[in-house]
Amino acid sequence: MRLFLPVLLVTLALCCCETNAATCPAVATDIASFFLLPDSLFKLQLIKYQAPPEAKDATMQVKQCINEISAGDRYIITETLGKIVLQCGA
Repeated sequence: MRLFLPVLLVTLALCCCETNAATCPAVATDIASFFLLPDSLFKLQLIKYQAPPEAKDATMQVKQCINEISAGDRYIITETLGKIVLQCGA
């Protein structure tokens, strides 16, 4: 639960800034994948960004921290982020 508040605040900052409230659907999909997909599938999704290995390793380290949150809580976080995206995009 310690990670819930910072993730929510960062998402609010990214999605609901005054200059651009519309969120790209791909960003919303990537955020949901980060929370819900298993590591093996998420690694396949990272390939499309062609990021350097250090960036991929850092992302997977953060994903390991996210994986420590219970599956139910991760689903709730993802559902909340979806509501934020819908409200901010309106």
